[in-house]
Amino acid sequence: MNRTEKTELAAELNEKFAKASVAIFADYKGLTATQADDLRRLLRTHKTEVKVLKNNVARLATKEGKLGDQAKVLMDTVVGPTLVAFAYGDPAAAAKVIHKFAQDNEALKLKDSLMGVKRIGAKEVEQLAKLPSKEVLLATFLGTLNAPITSFVGVLAAVPRSLVNVLSAIEKKKANPQA
Repeated sequence: MNRTEKTELAAELNEKFAKASVAIFADYKGLTATQADDLRRLLRTHKTEVKVLKNNVARLATKEGKLGDQAKVLMDTVVGPTLVAFAYGDPAAAAKVIHKFAQDNEALKLKDSLMGVKRIGAKEVEQLAKLPSKEVLLATFLGTLNAPITSFVGVLAAVPRSLVNVLSAIEKKKANPQA
């Protein structure tokens, strides 16, 4: 591969890093081709693209500094066969799939990764995987926003309801004076 091809690949890699909400790095040494294809298939449903990273091209991509200093430091420390999952959709969903796949296949080991321009460790990727999905988080948030309004409506409705109960009790007492 000559210098111009490497430069083109570096530009493409820069574009992928910029577009992705999270780039999860993993060591795939010992993973079979079938297992790698299974991982790609699983991640494709979550708008995640899997690429094998050429370390020299990755260093070339971060040399310009567009991805930030943390990305440059990360690329300088990346050694060995590295697989990168570029998540363009929900980062938690991609992290869940990769984390579960890494648990099922010991050959896949999570490495430090990038979330935007911030470097996150393998433990933080696992924490990201344990987060509820985006839909669940939104539903919880909306429920929290809705709770005070619901309580307020309940309090407002209690006053007329209490009046109706008192009037009903008075009516029953007048209808049956012996009770």
